[in-house]
Amino acid sequence: MAGKSAARLKAKYLNEIKPALKKELGLDNLMAVPRLEKIVLNMGLGEATQNVKVMDPLVADLASIAGQKPVTTRAKKSIAAFKVREGMPIGAMVTLRGDAMYEFLDRLISIALPRVRDFRGVSTKSFDGRGNYTLGMRDQLIFPEVDYARVDKLKGMNITIVTTAQDDSHAHALLRHFGMPFRQTA
Repeated sequence: MAGKSAARLKAKYLNEIKPALKKELGLDNLMAVPRLEKIVLNMGLGEATQNVKVMDPLVADLASIAGQKPVTTRAKKSIAAFKVREGMPIGAMVTLRGDAMYEFLDRLISIALPRVRDFRGVSTKSFDGRGNYTLGMRDQLIFPEVDYARVDKLKGMNITIVTTAQDDSHAHALLRHFGMPFRQTA
């Protein structure tokens, strides 16, 4: 990144979205306006139980998408039916905060989601009741950072957007103002 400029979406949030949300939600205090806390990217890989080498391309893809090194997630308990032992690597995750979080959300909304085939918007039913939103991706190829030629296997991922909103309606309003393309209910 050239210079010390703040993320485009962060500036938009501070200058436009925050005052608009305060008015829309009828809040008295500017600090009560919901904001983004973090974005967690998680890729699980069941085949890693048979072959640990499958994790390397997964970690590389996640690192290029997020812009920072992912942490390997390990199994918490042994499950014989799935051939999983406690401590085995079974996925990777990245937590984004600050400017990196806003940069990722900007790329997700303006570049990655429009690249999804037959895209009609994201579901409005994926809120958890506490103001957090989770989005499931079928493959990692919608991100332009992933080299199509080097991908040997499509891997899905979960993107969880954690907000300070008290309930789902406030979180929905926040994400709508950011430009999240929610599906229109007919």
